[in-house]
Amino acid sequence: MKITYSQAGVDTRAGDRAVELMKSAVASTHNTNVIGGVGGFAGLLDASELLKYGKPLLATSTDGVGTKVAIAQALDIHDTIGQDLVGMVVDDIVVVGAKPLLMTDYIACGKVVPERIADIVRGIATACASINTPLLGGETAEHPGLLGEEEYDVAGAATGVVEADSVLGPERVREGDAIIAMASSGIHSNGYSLVRKVLEVAGWSYEKHVDDLGTTIGQELLVPTRLYTNVCLEMADRAHAFCHVTGGGLAANLARVMPAGLLAEVSRWEVPPIFKVIADLGGVPTADLEGTLNLGIGMLAVVPAEHAQATIDASVAAGIPAWDAGVVRTDDGGEALRGAKGVDGGGVHLTGTYTGL
Repeated sequence: MKITYSQAGVDTRAGDRAVELMKSAVASTHNTNVIGGVGGFAGLLDASELLKYGKPLLATSTDGVGTKVAIAQALDIHDTIGQDLVGMVVDDIVVVGAKPLLMTDYIACGKVVPERIADIVRGIATACASINTPLLGGETAEHPGLLGEEEYDVAGAATGVVEADSVLGPERVREGDAIIAMASSGIHSNGYSLVRKVLEVAGWSYEKHVDDLGTTIGQELLVPTRLYTNVCLEMADRAHAFCHVTGGGLAANLARVMPAGLLAEVSRWEVPPIFKVIADLGGVPTADLEGTLNLGIGMLAVVPAEHAQATIDASVAAGIPAWDAGVVRTDDGGEALRGAKGVDGGGVHLTGTYTGL
């Protein structure tokens, strides 16, 4: 008996077809620094731009979309997941003030369905093009027997550059700095294991229409992660730190950019309806909400007080609602902390209650 690769579950012709379908989308992200086209073993980028830097530091990040892909698979909607991937990866390097130079992606699936793979990559490429970041390389792998035919997972990595003396972070944060919140587009790409469990226990299908949302719960949960790349780079020269609110929620992430002896005091804000729907439906404790979901804030900028309004204006001009959410003050240890402590000793205090929950 002769066993072929196809009989083992791998269809190389489907993979070739997927590449053909995605080629133009990937090529649309390439700028003049990209050497060669799509299909090489390695992507090449002309890095001559780095010669302009006094001491260039490379910044890198890698991430995935998590179990949000299960909702995309259940609804057979695959062209939004790509933006989630770009947001989760690229906006992690932007927080240190790094300009993205390139991104790569990886898709593992149980069976290559060319149109589905192309939809995923098209979403990645569209997001990359919107932030002028070349999608320089990628890989699609078929894993029969490990993943079901309708299953896939996505991951990506990005590399950027920042001048050594321009790196943003806790070393720059000062007492009196303003904390500017930039709104999320929804749940983004974290906490979906909790969200999916809530829906499962409640017996809700993704097709269920929710009046408070004005759409189905599935469509709301697939709203892609907002991209903050362009506006953060625009703000970088007047910012002290950025905080990308991802896994762990607002307090835990903001604490990562608070130096020892300082406390970020974040005032109340209005929480979008989707979070109340999940909270009420699952009776989710406040601690789990705060420690898992972004609750309406996707990015925070810590800036000198005199730049607070300009930062808000820049975000709003970019189509991202923003507001003054709090202040950095001395941590006198005189109150119980409702929030988080960072690894460097700085902390976050969430005051009052949220409007909308």
